[in-house]
Amino acid sequence: MRPKRRRTRLLLAASVAVAALAVPLGVRVASGADSATAAAPPPEPAGSECRTTIEGSRVVAYCHNPYPSTDLVQLHTECARWWDVDADGAAVAVEPGRTVRLEDRCWKEIATAWVSHRPAPV
Repeated sequence: MRPKRRRTRLLLAASVAVAALAVPLGVRVASGADSATAAAPPPEPAGSECRTTIEGSRVVAYCHNPYPSTDLVQLHTECARWWDVDADGAAVAVEPGRTVRLEDRCWKEIATAWVSHRPAPV
């Protein structure tokens, strides 16, 4: 019975040693601490807040930009009928502190409508 006890103690000691070496390395990787990389500043908030309303065959979206950068918004409409043409509206610039109205329609029902955003070129 003596060899089993010795083997168990060696396995336990080896696993403790591996854990002791791995924990500091894991903490360093998780915190991103590296002498070669500098912390990048967080990105500035941007983008408009849009509210979309669908009533029958018409869709209206109001987009307000509370941020200091200009945002380009575009209304996309998918019609419910196969013969009805889906549409992508023109991109509209929403300046800081402004609200714009986007609208579109289908001949019959609207399946879905959404607004896409992208930053305006500088």
